[in-house]
Amino acid sequence: MDHLFVDNLTVIDFAYLDPARGLVGESWIVDVVLSGELDEQGMVFDFSNVKRTIKRVIDERVDHRLVIPRGYEGLHWHDDRPDTFTWALTDGGRIVHRSPDEAVVWLSAPAVEPAAVAALLQQELKTVLPANVTGIAIELRAEHIDGPYYHYVHGLKKHLGNCQRIAHGHRSPIRIDRNGLRDSAEEQRWAERWKDIYVGSEEDVVRRETGADGRTHVTFEYEANQGEFTLTLPESRVYLMNTDTTVELIAAHIADELKRAYPDDRIRVKAYEGVGKGAIAER
Repeated sequence: MDHLFVDNLTVIDFAYLDPARGLVGESWIVDVVLSGELDEQGMVFDFSNVKRTIKRVIDERVDHRLVIPRGYEGLHWHDDRPDTFTWALTDGGRIVHRSPDEAVVWLSAPAVEPAAVAALLQQELKTVLPANVTGIAIELRAEHIDGPYYHYVHGLKKHLGNCQRIAHGHRSPIRIDRNGLRDSAEEQRWAERWKDIYVGSEEDVVRRETGADGRTHVTFEYEANQGEFTLTLPESRVYLMNTDTTVELIAAHIADELKRAYPDDRIRVKAYEGVGKGAIAER
């Protein structure tokens, strides 16, 4: 038996639902090992086909989607709207989501964990690999980050690709410099502020509702070229911006906030969007 490995094949940027954490943005690096007999070229699988075939399937199946574990007892479907479900949170809040089918992934597991998502992808890939490939192992892992980071979810209604989906996300480090020196305290403050947060645009808010328990929920709604999207979640889990929420505008927003706090300082913000990419704003 021979093996072909590809480390760092791609990064999956997605969101998932958790009973306590709520809507969580995540970024997992994908490593792949293929097992099998050598073909007539002396290969298990041509490297040139790895990205064309394997990366495409992984990206199409999970990347920029909302992953939902079917096994959670607090998951409820709406009989009158088959594209809508409610996710009950352990603190008494709720998340309501509506979108086209291609914006979600239903996971046959009680919770979203790397092993469960890897098993889903391995099953999908078996159908597209040649007969000489008899085994596939996928490892999904988080980037090692030295310093503060946050998990955030957003949706970009003006985007023509999959970023328009209202609930996709990232696990992102942040670098903040004041007057040329790293400000670890501000980095930590923003990481805590945006821990498991939904970063939304004020213009997409269609209503706010406060219940008898005093808890306020915010509903976002918009139509993009893939269809109609709606998301309701507790206001305490939302951070609102008066612009869209691209990473460029996120970096600019944080830099503007810091400039207001430190008007005499030179500010530089390096905001990541997942692994190894992002935007820089200087003020």
